[in-house]
Amino acid sequence: VQLQACGGGLVQAGGSLRLSCAASGRTFKNYAVGWFRQAPGKEREFVQAINRSGGSTLYADSAKDRFTISRDNTKNTVYLQMNSLKPEDTAVYYCAAGVGGSQWSGYDYWGQGTLVTVSS
Repeated sequence: VQLQACGGGLVQAGGSLRLSCAASGRTFKNYAVGWFRQAPGKEREFVQAINRSGGSTLYADSAKDRFTISRDNTKNTVYLQMNSLKPEDTAVYYCAAGVGGSQWSGYDYWGQGTLVTVSS
């Protein structure tokens, strides 16, 4: 599975962005997908994940009420809708596919990342 994340950019605090993670390969529906982010000088951290069917999601507390993950298996794409963005959300956002969960070890395939910058 090859993943490509896009949709990042510069947005003012309080604004919204929708990230997309497009996957190649017919087996995409067999993988859970997670979003992680890495801010400058910080470790990569878990944001949200969705199971293979899209029926179950997992959220980090930092984004639970502001971000929403979804997937469309007919389009081999997972989305991360981000609302009420804050400067501390500034980071490179990565999507990953694997067995799922909130740990890096649950994912075998990683996209290249897309930069989100939130200005105050």
